[in-house]
Amino acid sequence: MKSKKTRRWLCLLASHCLVAGAIAQKSEPIRFTVSMPEPANHTFHVTMDWKAGNGDSTRLKLPDWQPGYYQLMDYASNIDKLVVKDENDNALRWVKSGRNGWAVATKGVRSLHAEYDVKTARKFVATSYLDEEHGYITPVSMFMHEAGKLKMPSEVTIKPYNSWDRVATGLDSVAGKSFTYRAPDFDILYDSPLLTGNLEELRAFEVKGIPHRFIGYKLGDFDRTRLMSDIQKIVEKSSALIGDIPYKHYTFIAIGPGQGGIEHLNSTTISFSGDQLNSRGWNGMLRFITHEYFHHYNVKRIRPVELGPFDYDKGSRTNMLWVSEGLTVYYEPLIMRAAGLMGEQELLDLFKKQIADVETKPGRFFQTLAQASAETWSDGPFGRTGDAVNKTISYYQKGPVVGLLFDLAIRYETKNKRSLDDVMRKLYQDFYIKKNRGFTEAELRSTIEAIAGTKLDELFSYIYTTAEPDYKKYLGYAGLDIDVTTDTHYGTFEITKMASPSALQREIFRSWSRGD
Repeated sequence: MKSKKTRRWLCLLASHCLVAGAIAQKSEPIRFTVSMPEPANHTFHVTMDWKAGNGDSTRLKLPDWQPGYYQLMDYASNIDKLVVKDENDNALRWVKSGRNGWAVATKGVRSLHAEYDVKTARKFVATSYLDEEHGYITPVSMFMHEAGKLKMPSEVTIKPYNSWDRVATGLDSVAGKSFTYRAPDFDILYDSPLLTGNLEELRAFEVKGIPHRFIGYKLGDFDRTRLMSDIQKIVEKSSALIGDIPYKHYTFIAIGPGQGGIEHLNSTTISFSGDQLNSRGWNGMLRFITHEYFHHYNVKRIRPVELGPFDYDKGSRTNMLWVSEGLTVYYEPLIMRAAGLMGEQELLDLFKKQIADVETKPGRFFQTLAQASAETWSDGPFGRTGDAVNKTISYYQKGPVVGLLFDLAIRYETKNKRSLDDVMRKLYQDFYIKKNRGFTEAELRSTIEAIAGTKLDELFSYIYTTAEPDYKKYLGYAGLDIDVTTDTHYGTFEITKMASPSALQREIFRSWSRGD
């Protein structure tokens, strides 16, 4: 039973929270309106209205990169014809401030109105694009914020061109306002792309009562019923693996033919077309969709501490993209196998290819997995592929291979009572749910070793040194063998089952390969 003093303190605390909440709810949002008067010019027009602060000047800023795509993008260079006015329609003086900022003289001003054009030139998942058929909006490239005020709410109204009838986004709609959406802060706004045009929406489905939609541009000719059935299985198995669904709704946004996808908290943007399904293969596209969907857990919520809050100016460098990207690649085939969308041999063949991708590149002798993660800002996600002698590696390739070895080692050390799945669940619960933050490298290691019940020095050396992985040892834990030696120096990396595995080896392989 609580004392009177404790009850009084809790009451005051609750009152303070209620007042703070009411103040936050009454905070005037920055209002953006996006129009597209001449799509053939590939240019959006943006207006921005908000209350001025008390200072003599205001600095407007635009992010310099898109979280999820680890390269500086120079979005500010696409801003044109910026005009800022006060409440009396008087033009205010501004000067460029740094690479991605604009300093505006605002002494004595009560409210501000800005207008500017956003030029687009490239159809790509990390850049906005507009033509006569559709408009794709990457918010980081479109919507300015006041320096130091990322927590401000915003409201976005889209004015679609001509007869365009839809907008697809993960943002919540504003009741009573056509094509108008709200975000509680700029982190959410910047994490919520928008697609407009004459779009097609496929049959939605629910998992645990939560709706999942698929909306896109130029979807092409394919079996729509089968695709949505397969995606539902992917969502069901992914969410079962973690044990939670942390969003109110989820939208798969198909932006048309092309390459690339970027994950978001309750949506993903993916390059997609029926032609890709035919040329790339059905399961290849499903692995791509699985990857981007699973990212809403692994990187958006289960994340290195550096990946949120973001540094929108310089980027957020981390040594752990091998976790965020590499382990997401690792889980692609396992989730699909658990969903009944991939056979056992296809699973083994995929890991054979991943190991071969690592072992046939000279970069493995020069660059560690941690270095590849941190240096992606200069090297790119697949290393410096144009070098005469490539001394870099890709965390997309070595990351899933190391994930496989960790998973089999944990299963072996715990007599198959624990796995890498338990690590992912614990990271989700301990850091995202309980602490609302990312994990450090030390915290990641302690979590993995706590689940395994032992030190895993050799495995961690595969991350921080260029030590050669002992594939035979770790695959042997699951009763598997691998060819790593031939007369041509490189092995075929063929993965086969041992003729007479032990009972533990058989059980590890069964549970691992079926996603149990």
